Amino acid sequence: MNTPSDRPHEPCHPTARPLDAAPSVSPEQARREQDLVDRVVASFDNTGSPRLRQLMRALVQHLHTFVREVRLTEQEWSTAVGFLTECGHITDDKRQEFVLLSDVLGVSMQTIAVNNEAIGDATASTVFGPFFVDGSPRIETGGDLTFGAKGQPCRVQGTVRDLTGRPVPGARLEVWEADEDGLYDVQYRDERVAARAHLFTGDDGRYSFWGLTPTPYPIPHDGPVGRLLEAAGRSPIRASHLHFMVSAPGLRTLVTHIFVDGCDYLDRDSVFGVEDSLVKDFVQHSAQEPPPDGHDLAGRSWASVDFDIVLAPAE
Repeated sequence: MNTPSDRPHEPCHPTARPLDAAPSVSPEQARREQDLVDRVVASFDNTGSPRLRQLMRALVQHLHTFVREVRLTEQEWSTAVGFLTECGHITDDKRQEFVLLSDVLGVSMQTIAVNNEAIGDATASTVFGPFFVDGSPRIETGGDLTFGAKGQPCRVQGTVRDLTGRPVPGARLEVWEADEDGLYDVQYRDERVAARAHLFTGDDGRYSFWGLTPTPYPIPHDGPVGRLLEAAGRSPIRASHLHFMVSAPGLRTLVTHIFVDGCDYLDRDSVFGVEDSLVKDFVQHSAQEPPPDGHDLAGRSWASVDFDIVLAPAE
């Protein structure tokens, strides 16, 4: 008997049975199915951790409800197992296909939503993404984090405040982004560090730095998740964005992006990460217009964007 890992590849879009065409289930069949659910749920009754018990009981019930609702076929079950197995095989220390799957199903964004309840005017959170790296270089306010990465220069500035409106001095901002080719530094085969850095707000809570004007790019789509998107007729493209992680003592750490107003993918971001409040106007400037800080642009056009950040109190 073949195991999921050595079965021949099956497409990730088996012929589905329409829900309204599902066969009727007799009372006896329904009783048998529910009895199985009850027995599996009860098998977790002695779980030592109350939270794990809650999670497993709910997971079992929802999974069985799905199987019963769509009348999952054995072939579909086998295909799903093969799909998940392939996700495991393609995952390594630089690529996490299961996180990618969570992202494109909206589960990552939903988890963020339930764990970061909207509080007043606090800046909205969004997905973390797979390309954050610890130990980024530090730059000073007004510094350049591109380190030679390709793209249009962009000046980003703003103020970090708490919910009372008070500036937050010494807040740490981790910033990272893709270059104009849609690649992060860690996706290159060399050891470059580019288009990422961290900096701190001044005593007035203000910050500024030079980065790149974000451009759209595809998430990795050469694996099982990519085939799933193709089968669903969905685009793998992420809306143009710039990553932030902002932290300060006594305040909730914020993971967020800013998105480029006018980007064609705002309403179909492949990981559902766009929040209206995070869409910002990236103002274009000609090469003849000097930047306010005298930054050397080597004769290039540039952009600028304002992004004020409001941090919620830590729980």
